[in-house]
Amino acid sequence: MDDLFGQGPGNDDDDGDGPSPSGGSSARRNSSPRSPLAVRMRPRTLDDVVGQQHLLGQGSPLRQLAAGTDAVGPAGPSSLILWGPPGTGKTTLAHVIAKGTGRKFVELSAITAGVKDVRRVMDDALTARDLYKTTTVLFLDEIHRFNKAQQDALLPGVENRWVVLVAATTENPSFSVVSPLLSRSLLLTLKPLTEADIEGLLQRAVADERGLNGKVELSAEALAHLVRLSGGDARRALTALEAAAGVAFGDADDVDTAEAPVTVELKHTERALDVAAVRYDRAGDQHYDVASAFIKSVRGSDVDASLHYLARMLEAGEDPRFIARRIVISAAEDVGMADPTALQTAVAAAQAVQLIGMPEARIVLAEAVVHLATAPKSNAAYLGINKAIADVRAGLGNGIPAHLRDAHYPGSKQLGHGLGYKYAHDAPHSVASQQYPPDDLVGRDYYEPTANGAERDIAVRLERLRKIIRGS
Repeated sequence: MDDLFGQGPGNDDDDGDGPSPSGGSSARRNSSPRSPLAVRMRPRTLDDVVGQQHLLGQGSPLRQLAAGTDAVGPAGPSSLILWGPPGTGKTTLAHVIAKGTGRKFVELSAITAGVKDVRRVMDDALTARDLYKTTTVLFLDEIHRFNKAQQDALLPGVENRWVVLVAATTENPSFSVVSPLLSRSLLLTLKPLTEADIEGLLQRAVADERGLNGKVELSAEALAHLVRLSGGDARRALTALEAAAGVAFGDADDVDTAEAPVTVELKHTERALDVAAVRYDRAGDQHYDVASAFIKSVRGSDVDASLHYLARMLEAGEDPRFIARRIVISAAEDVGMADPTALQTAVAAAQAVQLIGMPEARIVLAEAVVHLATAPKSNAAYLGINKAIADVRAGLGNGIPAHLRDAHYPGSKQLGHGLGYKYAHDAPHSVASQQYPPDDLVGRDYYEPTANGAERDIAVRLERLRKIIRGS
């Protein structure tokens, strides 16, 4: 087990250089054979970075900073604010930038550091620059947790280039970083890693001597499970792989003498993470089967089954926007006028999903599902439009009654347009007796309300309306 999780040769001092805030070497501490797999697999150069290719082109600010040159010339800022979800490489990029010649790396966390800590780093950085010609790269994690006074303490060092600040945040810097600091820094937005990125990272960790050094191999099912659970987070993916490999070795016999690599199976990932694999293929049968069962459960008013299938889709990584669209369709098709507010809830849920995203979107979707599943059901409006369309396709509905035609253009009245039209608001109850459909469709009923929910009252009103309009 020690050999499995230890580092291979050549990884003794390459994870960074320069003293840590506590006085020790962060490089030596991070390169310990017992360091987490995510730390051991941290890229040493920008070419090793997974994803973020939109920021890593030749001549980009990151490339120039990593090479030790000024990102935007002698008059521009040389500090960075990295904005992106967890596990997308913010800390990694800071370490790579710090490896440039004549640099030392200092790391602070906004959770524990205060103004005194920031000022001490600035003083040390000024001394290092003036006496030793060394540039300090200050990595400040979770800068959004710094208040205004703490962020203001960074300004002299950033403005006078005592430090190269690399600040990381998962919050929108426009709202969480003070304007003076934001204007003196380059803002770079990191994107979540794709499934292909995570898959490549895991396969590299399995083979690399700094990682598992070929002592394990991943089954296709285990790899797919790890990729899905990572949620685009590289650190989470590597941590899950390390835990699953530990379980696989615990199950294997004669680990020390085994010549063949130990296979990490799906059962190992499930046991390691205490999360069962959801059998769900977003591009295959499971996608359609689960979505179908979901809609049919809502239609059948089984709220518990509806929530189960909703949970299965969400846990399998289904796009919540797809689920929201299906809910909107169900509200119109299956609930309809039996509860007209269901469509309002569904549309509001779809908009909310767009605004807030996961994981909170699950709450919004659940509320909409509960509303639809427990609502009275009617497909009368759905059947009504289908009947009307069928008649149109059959060639029925010839012409438009003359009194309903447009009478606003010159000469229309000579054609009889609008003659005899009864303005509904002039009639009692704003319902006038006159012909509205084409001649061949007079008396044809498309909408036939049920006795469910609000349609019970609509049916009574509709009967009265048809009698008045048709003069029967």
